[in-house]
This record gives sequence, C-alpha cells and structure tokens, in this order.
Amino acid sequence: MMSTDTEVKKWYVVRAVSGQENKIKSYIETDIARLGLSDYVEQVLVPTEKVVQIRNGKKVNKERNYFPGYIMIKANLSGEVPHIIRSITNVIGFLGETKGGDPVPLRTSEVNRMLGKVDELSVQSENVVIPYKIGETIKVIDGPFNGFNGNIEKVNEEKRKLEVMVKIFGRKTPLELSYMQVEKV
Repeated sequence: MMSTDTEVKKWYVVRAVSGQENKIKSYIETDIARLGLSDYVEQVLVPTEKVVQIRNGKKVNKERNYFPGYIMIKANLSGEVPHIIRSITNVIGFLGETKGGDPVPLRTSEVNRMLGKVDELSVQSENVVIPYKIGETIKVIDGPFNGFNGNIEKVNEEKRKLEVMVKIFGRKTPLELSYMQVEKV
C-alpha cells in the first residue's frame, strides 16, 4: 500500500526557551489537537534522562532534560503545521532551518541517539590511548551539532566521552559527545 504524504512523518527538533520544554510540549499537543491536525503530528517528546540524586540520605529518581531548549517532534510538517508550531509561545523555531527555508529532519542515526538507543558497539571499542586533551579544539562530525567547533572542557576516559563547549547561536553550550562524534581541527 502506498503511503500518502500525511503518513510520512519525520523527526524534527524544535528550539524552545530553556526550562519551558514540558509546558511547550503540552501547548503544541493542545494546539494541534484543537486544530484537528493530530494526523500530522505523531509524537512530541522532551528528551530526558533519569538521574539519581541523594536528598536527605534518600535516593530520588529525577528526570533531567537531556537537551535543554530542544523538543523533538515526529510530524509531517506540511501546510500550516510548521507555522502553527513556530507561533506557539516560547518556541524559537526549528533546529537547522535556514531563513525562510523548511525545517530539516533529523537523520535516523541522530534520532536513535537522541532517543537513547546509542550504539553499544562504540562504547566497547578497545582502550585506545586517549586521543584528546583538555583545551583542544575539535569539530563535531556527527549528530545534530554536526559542523560546529568546540573546545574540550573535560575528558571522561571510562565512558570515552568529552565535554565540549560549543558556541550555538552565539551562546556557549556544553555538550557531551563520544570520541566517535568529533575530530581534531
């Protein structure tokens, strides 16, 4: 059976005011439903990770935003849908869109990683000599921030991850990236 355009849905990233993600998620869901466009928007997701905090000697499970200021949305952005989403309070726009251009969908590999289905194989790579040092400049070669340059702030050898300070939209933003996602400049 051929799928029509309303059935073809891709993941996009909506940029939002940090700290308002869950509110914005419910605004999007409410507006889409109210306008009868639920066929176009399948899922609105605030990527979170579970964090265990110790409070007064007790373990507390908390959800923390994994990408503050970003909301994932699986939708078919045709017709008025992108316009409706952009016009919601505290939505800044879509990640990757050019002025007057269409929002750019995420690649499947990026979606899987943002949804936490990280490729286990990259974690088990041999204990190679740590190729990165604090203060080095790297270029992101994979993921939603592909093409950005950043400075290494921390190196986590066990997890093979780097904390990289990247300038995004003129603001410095810390990202946690695996060695596989960066290269030396």
